[in-house]
Amino acid sequence: MPEAGNILVGLFGTGGFARPVMPLVRPSLGADCEPVFVDRAPEVARLNGYRVMEEAAFLAAPAARYFNVAIAASGLRARIAERCLAQGLLPLHLQAPNAIVYDGNSIAEGAVLCANTMVTCNAVIGRFFHLNIFSYVEHDCVIGDFVTFAPGVRCNGNVHVGDHAFIGAGAILRDGTRERPLRIGANAVVGMGAVVTRDVPPGVTVVGNPARALVKPTGH
Repeated sequence: MPEAGNILVGLFGTGGFARPVMPLVRPSLGADCEPVFVDRAPEVARLNGYRVMEEAAFLAAPAARYFNVAIAASGLRARIAERCLAQGLLPLHLQAPNAIVYDGNSIAEGAVLCANTMVTCNAVIGRFFHLNIFSYVEHDCVIGDFVTFAPGVRCNGNVHVGDHAFIGAGAILRDGTRERPLRIGANAVVGMGAVVTRDVPPGVTVVGNPARALVKPTGH
């Protein structure tokens, strides 16, 4: 760890997810770190009492050591993470004090576990996962890289979620079995409040109860 007083922690993003995530930064490293928001084109100098730094300045700062990315768009999140990792910055795991993580889980770098969330047991979770407020991941789930769970997602046991999938607020993912897990494909989108009872193919958006593929209207 860097010397005390020389720890700069950048949280990328200034929007509706980044602002409630920022209070999780200092408890993760202690009082000697300075948490800052990072934006490519900052519109303000300070936000909620924290400094806002331009991205190039943050990446060039000699004190910069840690980062996380609080941006829901998974492709942008991945690009920012790769830029930071290429420059030797360290991803910081962020977890609210009342988030619960039980036994036997594997959670990769860069996760954000917000307040009132839970990961029960024997889940395997990929890089830079977002678990928003009041969401949970049950036993024996496999979650890919850069996956986003919006608030209130109920992901029951034996569910496999592919890279870059987005699960909307209040969605329910029915439990699968060890032999036949429920699968949400890579880049799939599960709409707000959807109840998923069957596999979702990669890249498909599903909505409703039970969830069905969203059919775009044809042109006239």
